[in-house]
Amino acid sequence: MTQPRRAVVIGGGIGGLTAAVALHRLGLRVTVLERARSLAPVGAAISLAPNALRALDVIGLGDEIRALAAWSGDGGLRAPGGRWLCRSSAEAAAERFGGPLVLLHRATLIERLAALLPADAVRTDAAAALADSGGPARAARVTTADGEIEADLVVGADGVRSAVRGTLFPRHPGTVYSGFTTWRVVIPVPGARFASHETWGRGRIWGTHPLKDGRVYAYAAALAPAGGRAVDDEKSELLRRFGDWHDPIPAVLAAIRPEDVLRHDVHRVAEPLPAYHQGRVALLGDAAHAMPPSLGQGGNQAIEDAIVLAHHCDDLAAYTAARLPRTTAIGRQAVKAARLSLMSGRTGTVLRDTAVAALSKAGPALFLRGFDGIADWAPPQRPYASEQAPAGNR
Repeated sequence: MTQPRRAVVIGGGIGGLTAAVALHRLGLRVTVLERARSLAPVGAAISLAPNALRALDVIGLGDEIRALAAWSGDGGLRAPGGRWLCRSSAEAAAERFGGPLVLLHRATLIERLAALLPADAVRTDAAAALADSGGPARAARVTTADGEIEADLVVGADGVRSAVRGTLFPRHPGTVYSGFTTWRVVIPVPGARFASHETWGRGRIWGTHPLKDGRVYAYAAALAPAGGRAVDDEKSELLRRFGDWHDPIPAVLAAIRPEDVLRHDVHRVAEPLPAYHQGRVALLGDAAHAMPPSLGQGGNQAIEDAIVLAHHCDDLAAYTAARLPRTTAIGRQAVKAARLSLMSGRTGTVLRDTAVAALSKAGPALFLRGFDGIADWAPPQRPYASEQAPAGNR
């Protein structure tokens, strides 16, 4: 009996697991190698736009995630004093893009993806390195502490500091600092009642979103030198930067413990890679095109990558052709959006806020316009989950 083709996925994040599930459903024998001791994600929540949800439909997960969604698109953009610059709704988003914008905890999505794989498919505490990218007549090789693995396909899903990317393209400069840092928390805030919002100040932004389980997801960003840290703790730093902003921000800050706060500098791939593949190896997600989070598309594009990669797993050049132009354009758009939201000059921010309010009165909110050409994407194949062999242990 012919053995099924083998795929090795280096990295057990959202993009890597989505690729693993999609390849598994196509009949490949999949192994996911994750260097961390568990799949528990380092992060908070993730917003999924209709483009990513359509991609998840291909592996039979879209409707389940839509049903689990903690947030369904109502909200808008505010100024630090509380004035609404523009507002939108779930209905407007669904009408414009053919589906909802939703928010859920990253751990929930990771758990649902892992459940679609055989029990032995994911190996944690399993650092791996690419030894040979392979070729038309030669398997790719991955080294682990337990020895080498040969594979017909290797997927580099190892994040913004991707070692696989460095091995494939050693002359590429890698990532650069985007000029700002971010903070994220998911915490209970008893009695909090508010509409989801993002607030733009001078060189600073804040976002607050209620989750279905009663917790609140909050994030912030600010212009800052790379590698900076608070002189005391990150809660205190948030209080200094955002403590006098509009409700419910003070209540959220009061509920935070210093240990709740995640802080990460934002790095991006400024110079596009020459390709997203070489030999039998393909890159996806941050490993291929790390971008600022200003459009909320980092995870969404990784999910798209994974589904398109499965579709083109026998022709990686076609995968590059399908993904490199789109993700490069979205990455550049994310950079522009970050510059707009983090504008720091007094006169410039006044003009920005006035323009946002005026444009939103004349047509769809800026929040929705930013997703044109992004959220309306659809995968290259029709949903096939129900047509394939059932997934692994659930």
